[in-house]
Amino acid sequence: MEEHDNRKKIGILGSTGSIGTQTLDVVRANPELEVTALAAGSSVEQMERQIREFRPRLAVMWEEKAAEDLRRRVADLNTKISCGMDGLLEIAASEETEVLLTAVVGMIGIRPTIEAISRGKSVALANKETLVTAGHIIMPLAEKRHASVLPVDSEHSAIFQSMNGEPRGRVEKILLTASGGPFRGKSRAQLRDITVEDALKHPNWSMGKKITVDSSTMVNKGLEVMEARWLFDVMPQQIQVVVHPQSIVHSMVQYVDGGIIAQLGMPDMKLPIQYALFYPDRKPMGGERVDFFKLRNLTFEEPDLEAFPGLKLAYDALEAGGTMPVVYNAANEKAVSLFLARRIRYLQIPELIEASMRHHTPVADPSVDQILAAEAETYDYIMTEV
Repeated sequence: MEEHDNRKKIGILGSTGSIGTQTLDVVRANPELEVTALAAGSSVEQMERQIREFRPRLAVMWEEKAAEDLRRRVADLNTKISCGMDGLLEIAASEETEVLLTAVVGMIGIRPTIEAISRGKSVALANKETLVTAGHIIMPLAEKRHASVLPVDSEHSAIFQSMNGEPRGRVEKILLTASGGPFRGKSRAQLRDITVEDALKHPNWSMGKKITVDSSTMVNKGLEVMEARWLFDVMPQQIQVVVHPQSIVHSMVQYVDGGIIAQLGMPDMKLPIQYALFYPDRKPMGGERVDFFKLRNLTFEEPDLEAFPGLKLAYDALEAGGTMPVVYNAANEKAVSLFLARRIRYLQIPELIEASMRHHTPVADPSVDQILAAEAETYDYIMTEV
């Protein structure tokens, strides 16, 4: 019983998605971890399997109908089933949650993250939107509550690891690596006829559909630049994107003396997930290791901002500040969903982001309600343009 009590208790928001399922793989390999809560959107069958395996005290489905279905399926177990935002907040607030891993997609990650941080919990963050849109709220609150915000993104985890033990004030520049996605080296003209199938073929990483498209447009890197600004308290001009097709150098930090510390490893999300869950400890992990003799070459290139304007627009949104990053994120989210539904062409994704930003007048230092209002306004605007 004592051993059970010593396990680190984690709640996972987005347990049926790509990061969530890989987190559960990490839990399977580490008996020191205990899953006390799970949350998902609408994948009831998958959630039932997870509940039967991990026996959490609380499980949440985003949709009420899915929650009712799940309740019937697991009526023989002691797991409480909740739904919607109230359910997510219940997980975040629960004394049974020591570490909250947020891997839900979209703005719904903001409120549970704030709730967990306000209670001094550690948050393992795999939800980009939270810091992109509400970094000005999250990071000061984390400092005030002495709560840890641990990045799960491979690039941000690499920066975090490269900064370990170094004073923040000695950082000169963050070198954020990008694979370049499936269309690296293509011109704007060559991107005109890109299909949904083309955009979903990533050369190195296995990810969900939206993030795979975001990687191909380099908007994903733009979102990561915004996150890095808040996570590491640096100015936008201190963040440089470097295209590195092999995805072995996950990111680097350059210090004021010119020295650079980098974190390298195989492209496997389980490493940053496990590092965030056990920080500051490192635990053994199986899997493939980097073989430099096989690799031979690691290459680095400048990003092509003409072919991939989504990255430049991210810097523009950061510069404008206030609600402009919200608009960048929301416009991309809506444009990608329209592209995946085959309602717009590939190159219309950055075009719609730019049009939405031009249409918007930013609100400085927005509250959560103003952030959500800017998102809704952007969605409405795009639907009038398409």
